[in-house]
Amino acid sequence: MHLEGVFTAHATPFDGDEIDHAALERLLDFLIDGGVDGVVTAGCTGEAATLSHDEHREIVEVAVNLVDGRTRVVAGTGSNSTREAVELTGHAETAGADAAMLITPYYNRPPQRGLVKHFTAVAEAVSIPIVLYNVPSRTGVNMEPETVLRLAELDNVVAVKEASGDVSQAARILEEASDDFSVLSGDDSEALATAALGGSGVVSVAGNLVPGKMRELFSAASRGDLKEAREVHRRLSPLFRALFLETNPIPVKRALNLVGLGAGEPRPPLTPLSRDAEGPLRESLRELDLI
Repeated sequence: MHLEGVFTAHATPFDGDEIDHAALERLLDFLIDGGVDGVVTAGCTGEAATLSHDEHREIVEVAVNLVDGRTRVVAGTGSNSTREAVELTGHAETAGADAAMLITPYYNRPPQRGLVKHFTAVAEAVSIPIVLYNVPSRTGVNMEPETVLRLAELDNVVAVKEASGDVSQAARILEEASDDFSVLSGDDSEALATAALGGSGVVSVAGNLVPGKMRELFSAASRGDLKEAREVHRRLSPLFRALFLETNPIPVKRALNLVGLGAGEPRPPLTPLSRDAEGPLRESLRELDLI
């Protein structure tokens, strides 16, 4: 499987402390109508860290059923426990997800050889395509390009979501990996740079609100029209910044509520958006005629 295009890491809507199925269906329909190439369910933006294992399985199953083949579903199945990661990935495969995305183990901060062992164990336990997810700001460990390249040799490791904040890491992987291995930007603000280097797409937070615009940005960049891609990027940059004024997904959930899609509030220990961040977020939405 070659992953290419815009994959929106969607929020998990809550009604009080329960998953809001109606709001989830509304959001997924909006994303599909916006032309996304896939959705990432139960990832960081989906508050996977505060979902119980039962809820995690539930939202993957519900998303697969609601999407019903209209786009790809990539299930977040990472854990800092290899055993749990194997179990969650096996469930995603059984539920019918198109691929699984696994974050590097957090808190226990394994060495690079531990990362190889962890992801190899998961990949060998399932046949579903695996997307590696490198985000050291959340996990405390960076997956070095050499480690990604080694894991890319496994048959069902098909992509990496690169969110280290260092575009040179994406460049190194693109330089040495096979053409069928996908490098996806894990940061909306770096989507243009990654595409210009030859990256295959972006896992987007802004795509919850502007899926069509993110498609325009990536499509222009991938066909080499950097003038148009830069123009779209510049229009979206205030939104990119506003969505990370506080810890993701605090701002995007507030934005979804403001535009009428509804997402409820983040689960503790995350909090509702602060007053200081409210103004810049609203202004970025107004500039794009979203409110």
